[in-house]
Amino acid sequence: MATSAPVDIRNWIRDIPDFPKPGVLFKDITPLLGDPAAFTACIDQLEAEYRGKGIEVIAAAEARGFIFGAPLALRLGAGFVPIRKPGKLPYATIAQEYALEYGNDRLEVHSDALAPGKKVLLVDDVLATGGTMAACRDLVKSTGAELVACAFVIELSFLGGREKLGTCSDVFSLVTY
Repeated sequence: MATSAPVDIRNWIRDIPDFPKPGVLFKDITPLLGDPAAFTACIDQLEAEYRGKGIEVIAAAEARGFIFGAPLALRLGAGFVPIRKPGKLPYATIAQEYALEYGNDRLEVHSDALAPGKKVLLVDDVLATGGTMAACRDLVKSTGAELVACAFVIELSFLGGREKLGTCSDVFSLVTY
């Protein structure tokens, strides 16, 4: 249950110019994570959005999605499923390939982590171009689980990621730039 006073988490997101390359304005969540009240407020706001929606499992892509997905899973009384880069999971996996700007990548989940009909919330820190979350969405759907929504702390709307998630009926972001 939410316990913190209202906090505008935007005040705890720092701009880093020219990172990781010139021309990019990076949205740094480190100050948010470093302040217990701000971090709690972030989880409170995500919890408020999804409490009572029957979420059974939260799945999150490594690594920053884990930071928000795991505490939110505890708050909602849901299981947590990590979606990882190839070779990081010790058990049998299923995989989803996706395109990057230069080449392809792949995400994996344990083959027994999601079951048909389970209500899943996907969580990540940032929605940018949408490639990673689209791959997570496709991976979840390939298991027969029901994707309820995709949730983000930050959305960079000018990069068009929401459009790439078109088949995810509910896309929610705490902060949009």
